[in-house]
Amino acid sequence: MLESELKSKINQLWDKFWSGGISNPLEAIEQISYLIFMKRLEDEENEREQNALLRGEKYETIFVDKKGKYRKDFKWSDWTGYPAEQALSHVRDEVFPFLRNLGEENSLYRRYMKDAVFAIPTGSLLISAVKTINDLKIKEQNRDAKGDIYEYLLSELKTAGKNGQFRTPRHVIKMMVELADPKIGEKIVDPACGTAGFLVGAYEHILKSNTSEEFIKIYDDGAEGNFKGDKLSVKQWETLKESTIYGFDFEQMMVKISLMNLMMHGITNPNIQLKNTLSKRYSEDNCYDVVLANPPFKGSIDASEMSDRLVISTKKTEILFLELMYNLLRTGGRCAVIVPDGVLFGNSKAHKQIRQKLLEKCRLDAVISMPSGVFKPYAGVSTGILVFTKGEPTEKVWFYKMEEDGFTLDDKRTRIDGKGDIPDIVEKFKKRDTEKFEDRKAKCFFVPFEEIKENDYDLSLSKYKEIEYEEIEYEEPEVILQKIGVLEDKIKAGVDDLMGTLKGNI
Repeated sequence: MLESELKSKINQLWDKFWSGGISNPLEAIEQISYLIFMKRLEDEENEREQNALLRGEKYETIFVDKKGKYRKDFKWSDWTGYPAEQALSHVRDEVFPFLRNLGEENSLYRRYMKDAVFAIPTGSLLISAVKTINDLKIKEQNRDAKGDIYEYLLSELKTAGKNGQFRTPRHVIKMMVELADPKIGEKIVDPACGTAGFLVGAYEHILKSNTSEEFIKIYDDGAEGNFKGDKLSVKQWETLKESTIYGFDFEQMMVKISLMNLMMHGITNPNIQLKNTLSKRYSEDNCYDVVLANPPFKGSIDASEMSDRLVISTKKTEILFLELMYNLLRTGGRCAVIVPDGVLFGNSKAHKQIRQKLLEKCRLDAVISMPSGVFKPYAGVSTGILVFTKGEPTEKVWFYKMEEDGFTLDDKRTRIDGKGDIPDIVEKFKKRDTEKFEDRKAKCFFVPFEEIKENDYDLSLSKYKEIEYEEIEYEEPEVILQKIGVLEDKIKAGVDDLMGTLKGNI
């Protein structure tokens, strides 16, 4: 989704790390993440300082040392002007320890960053990397483009899909967040948060909902930004930053990246933990208002490690995560989750059990079928989105067949309009209570619960969608034969004329 020039610069950044002595992709992405974090800390602070001034509030800088003294030399714009070797020693001995100690004394950020190591070996590599990151012009990019830069950077790991993990396109995240519609005061969780894309999306959705219209900017590509949250009270701001956003992941690298991502967005004490939420080490139930997730599709878990709270007998993580999400929600809580198509129609006992639970112990609000190219180039897997509300049985399910998402569905994923069917999905989803959606030949329609139950709880859209066939009228066989004869005579006459001409020229 990035311009080829930006992709080229990111590839150059990778090449510089590899040629500079950091050939392990995981180590390279970690070090690049630290550098981008350092740059964006200053960019985000400048924006928050301006917002504080607009609200008439005093702003306290985060760029202070252990004694509370303001340190201009901790800022990217300052130390990047140093000579190479001086910059290296300054970042290693001064700036990086400052990064490790950001946040509150006993915060999760400090816990997971305490062992972080700045491993760039030479001043020349550091300055070269700094130049390339500056060339990316991250500050000038809108929110979507900033995220896409980081997404593309991560995609170069070439490990996507190893455990069924696929990074979710940002426009799909935004759609799912709009469908779940998280609000200030609600607790939001992603039990397999990866780089925290859904959590950042939820945070920005709440900010946008509480920002006066005159502040919201519309960028050239149609993306919105500059969400100041000016309608939020001081207490609501505290709630949003401290006790709204929660995430878990079982990979330490993802936890660090999530923490940095949320810190850069102004959440000073992110609630992100290193934990496998399917295991016995995780025990939360009935405590969240909103779940947003794209959990691993093809993973499995050792039966001896599996949480006792998961009662469906299976090792398939896509099923276990759905049961977990049901357990995590409070009554009335909402979930929007991406699932592989197999969850919708699989005929194993576990598949039927989870669908039955979502239909009978929840109100299954929507099944959105997505085209298989949405996750390219990582994978061509067909997926769907389930939206459900815990605590009341389903009367009818709203199905929608997404045919396009605003980008080409090949490996290049070239931008068309960046929207596709998404605005229509959001608009019509919100009209479910007032419109009938009876036409099963249309893109969206309702199916009664009883009909789904009779079909063994099958949730595949193709089971219920009516296909409109156009009747083609063919001519009678003797008419077709007559026309063929006429054509044959014309062809023969043409050949005879050509042969006569050729003989005349010999």
